Amino acid sequence: MKFLRVIGSGLAILLVTVSAFGAERQVPTSQAEVQLSYAPLVDKAAPAVVNVYARRVITQSYRSPFADDPFFSRFFGDSGPRVRQQNSLGSGVIVRANGVIVTNNHVIAGGDEFTVVLSDKREFEAEVLLQDEQTDLAILKIDGKGEEFPVLAFHDSDDAQVGDLVLAIGNPFGVGQTVTSGIISALARNKVGVSDYQFFIQTDAAINPGNSGGALITMKGDLIGVNTAIFSRSGGSNGIGFAIPANMVRLVVESALSDGKVARPWFGANGQMVTADLAATLGLKRPTGVMLTQLHPGGPADKAGLTRGDVVLEIDGFEVDNIQALRYRVATQKVGSKARISYLRDGKTREAKVRLAVPPNDPPADETELTGRQPLEGAVVVNLSPAYNDEHGLDTMLSGVVVKEIARRSAADRLGLRAGDIVSSINGEDISSVAQLEAILDEGAARWALTILRGNREMRVEVRG
Repeated sequence: MKFLRVIGSGLAILLVTVSAFGAERQVPTSQAEVQLSYAPLVDKAAPAVVNVYARRVITQSYRSPFADDPFFSRFFGDSGPRVRQQNSLGSGVIVRANGVIVTNNHVIAGGDEFTVVLSDKREFEAEVLLQDEQTDLAILKIDGKGEEFPVLAFHDSDDAQVGDLVLAIGNPFGVGQTVTSGIISALARNKVGVSDYQFFIQTDAAINPGNSGGALITMKGDLIGVNTAIFSRSGGSNGIGFAIPANMVRLVVESALSDGKVARPWFGANGQMVTADLAATLGLKRPTGVMLTQLHPGGPADKAGLTRGDVVLEIDGFEVDNIQALRYRVATQKVGSKARISYLRDGKTREAKVRLAVPPNDPPADETELTGRQPLEGAVVVNLSPAYNDEHGLDTMLSGVVVKEIARRSAADRLGLRAGDIVSSINGEDISSVAQLEAILDEGAARWALTILRGNREMRVEVRG
């Protein structure tokens, strides 16, 4: 099995959330109800779904095999740069009448020029307001010169329930606009691997390659999610598609329209999922919650009185089953707001209010290029901090020193270091700051023993001085 990001023309999905309009959810009870049509709703929703085209110009060096031959070079050309154009196609949703559009970041990543095509075939050049790799969302803007575009309003994505009927409207494989039906198959999916904030709505409505950036909407016509991936063996629909919930989408859109930067709230703690064995030890009836294993000193969770070993059960009334769910519940709130935490300590359920803050830039980056006769010569290193980690998609609880750049043909380059590597220890001494690292390297040594963290791998390297 593999996950595929879905790239292509405009997709909209219609979600039946009848209870949101004051009535109970129910299945059809008569032949007349079964024959009801969704056509009026499709007509209303489709104009707010657009196609997004990204173009990228790539220059490649080329040397003709006949370049040095005076005779054949006249026929086969000389060496020199060659230019080619790379195109990608996705979909988007208009969320503001003045032309603000949300799509997937992977649809436009690396692009130089962007074109938006409306359902009525009109084309507009688009500018990028914000790209957020961590949520795989991007915000574009088109200029209608005062025209108001059709929009989809945001709906509370926490209102979705498993079993809700859905309709998918899109252009799979470029065959033209198509409508498919299905249900909401699952909520809070977190093993999709297409964004850092994994908390997806899953549907079995047929979604195929060509649909990234499309919309998930309620029967009232409000946006409840943005489609981003499918789970497939063949590359086609297997009835498992995923959408980013609207509450996360709204946060990114509002950030783009305020200062063009995503300000994500910070909880200041990390933890592990409660397993069946751990639940039995804690006296829980079933496995649920996140046990805190690490708290940042002076961080929001620490200030609220939480400690290692506490089990976070709920945030603002929403059950938390894993660390991804905790991160999502925090990330969809506003900076400065207070999150109501229900947690277990010593067998008793307690409550705390955590005032969420932006990740601090502490310690400062202290960007430094390492020089001298030592194995890290040519590496540019910085201090890790909650702010730096959040900006670069790292665990905000990580500390120490990370490699930012590597000079070509330097000692660090020959050693095989890469940007993103974390220098964990040197000669048995744990590294906590750039200043400490410099001091150790300046002392010199006959032999260097380094421990490097690369993703989930720990590498040990020994080098002569």
